[in-house]
Amino acid sequence: MSDVIQQLLAAGPVVTDGAWGTELQARGLAGDEFPDAWNLTHPERVAEVAQAYVAAGSQVILTNTFGANRVRLANHALADRAGEINRRGVEISRAAAAGRARVFASLGPSGKMLMTGETTEDELAAAFAEQARALAEGGADAIVVETMSDLVEAKLALAAAKATGLPVVACMVFDAGKDKDRTMMGATPEQVAGELTAAGADVIGANCGVGIERYVPVCRRLKAATDRPVWIKANAGLPAMVEGRIVYRTTPEVFASHAPELVQAGASFIGGCCGTTPDFIRAVKRRLGR
Repeated sequence: MSDVIQQLLAAGPVVTDGAWGTELQARGLAGDEFPDAWNLTHPERVAEVAQAYVAAGSQVILTNTFGANRVRLANHALADRAGEINRRGVEISRAAAAGRARVFASLGPSGKMLMTGETTEDELAAAFAEQARALAEGGADAIVVETMSDLVEAKLALAAAKATGLPVVACMVFDAGKDKDRTMMGATPEQVAGELTAAGADVIGANCGVGIERYVPVCRRLKAATDRPVWIKANAGLPAMVEGRIVYRTTPEVFASHAPELVQAGASFIGGCCGTTPDFIRAVKRRLGR
């Protein structure tokens, strides 16, 4: 286990941060704007999100780099600025953390599907390698490969992140199947844990997709299938459309009420994904007695 992960886990379960996209939207991000571009155009607002999570007590905060791979950036004529966007994203979070939290850089999916031929493994490997190098250059403490639906893509991203020498968290989305316990491609928690562990992930996890209560059994199954720490960042329930806008109905208190169950199920890192806010992190901290 890496020194960074060991140090964090020494005092018990680690509380991470919550959503970034919905927090940026609350600060004016329009529907047609690319969130990661704000690292260059509105760094002060990105910093506000990071600072809010540090103030709420997050021991780990992420970066505004989820979609900053060349494949996805090309849709916004930003491919040639991939390195700059990623480095700046880490720098913003590091400045906000100010030594009070670790910075784990976010590396998300390409938005294109391998199985339909929209992209190739070589294209993804190159894009993820470029992004991971820039995240490392920016000074990240670790890299979080997150919100992956395809194990092949996840392993390509994991390999690129591992090549930097940084610790890597590898997370998949479980939101398919009768019990919402499979990835979009049909992989089970046991398959995900086994393959990502074999591929060298330092931490195995699940994020996005469903509400926190559904990730308790997923967490238990991940933990039983790996010797690595488990990372869980669930949504604030399922979204609903109200008067033309997306609303998440789960409250911070209800969300936090499931945190002890996640710890019992084997989670070592607990945070939130879509719809969660600094209030959710404060509630989780209170519930865990931290």
